[in-house]
Amino acid sequence: MNLPVTLALLSMGAIFTALFGWLGARPRPLGRPRLAPWQLMMMIMAAFTMMMIVHLLNMFGAQTGGQRSF
Repeated sequence: MNLPVTLALLSMGAIFTALFGWLGARPRPLGRPRLAPWQLMMMIMAAFTMMMIVHLLNMFGAQTGGQRSF
């Protein structure tokens, strides 16, 4: 992936993480179940956003993988 695609996916992930966090924090009306697992969706998008941050760092030359030294 190139830089514009990575930045677009990173911003999309951050926006959806914030949106799902906000939707999950709203009070639920009494007697009505939640129709979507907002906290789970927020955690999935947060993990995706972290992967995009690591990918962006790798694109700029940072070594993020573990180096084994025996």
